[in-house]
Amino acid sequence: MNYFLQANKNKLSFLLILLIIVPVFGINFLISFLGNILLLLLLVPILLLLLIFIFFNSYKSRINTCSSCGAVSLDLSDTCLNCGADLADIKKKNKLDNKPSESTIEIKAEEVK
Repeated sequence: MNYFLQANKNKLSFLLILLIIVPVFGINFLISFLGNILLLLLLVPILLLLLIFIFFNSYKSRINTCSSCGAVSLDLSDTCLNCGADLADIKKKNKLDNKPSESTIEIKAEEVK
């Protein structure tokens, strides 16, 4: 019997601690602890996706396309790096800043026979 206690000392001490802690704190503590861990594992990827979405939208709003040569550039300079055209006009005509009610769409209807 003495050999069994010495061989399984770690397991017995863990079991005794578990038998003391579970009745003191109750099963609700363990359930809420495991629930919080699972909730954290689900919310961290959602938070990372939200941060990536915000970064992508801020990056996309800084991209300008030159109306003269079609070169794509970031919002770092006021002139096109390829042809030297003024990019300040493009910033004013940015489609992301326009309200949908201010834009007009022309539609031609044709009768199909």
